[in-house]
Amino acid sequence: MPCPTRIPPPRPSRHAWLAAALLALALPAAAGEVYQWKDANGVTHYSDSPPPNQSNVKGRQIQHKTGAPSVTQAKPSESAECTTARSNLKQLQSNAPIGLDTDKDGKADSAFTPEQRAAQVKLAEASIAAYCKPAVAAAAPQL
Repeated sequence: MPCPTRIPPPRPSRHAWLAAALLALALPAAAGEVYQWKDANGVTHYSDSPPPNQSNVKGRQIQHKTGAPSVTQAKPSESAECTTARSNLKQLQSNAPIGLDTDKDGKADSAFTPEQRAAQVKLAEASIAAYCKPAVAAAAPQL
């Protein structure tokens, strides 16, 4: 009985890749100037070429955006130090054992004692106080 052979999935041809690349390069050419004018009846018209024998024409340069609309990025609400301090405090307040790597081999050599954990909690709280902005109450009454 012959061994069944597996047929590989079809791959895009070079022509398809070339066509896609040319299309992507042609997109900036779609940006152009748009003309706006009103005719004798007061109707506003838009065109990519100026109207003949009209003097009250506005030309506008239109930038054609490609891809998904970008969302303006808001400034991060917390600094990296604040985020790290909050994460450390959350881990320290959990019941999970936390190890201490004294020989820097990447493995915990011993677990924190309750006293060490309490000291680290105080350090994490101090870091939060130093690096995190105080929360502003959104519903605070304004006088």
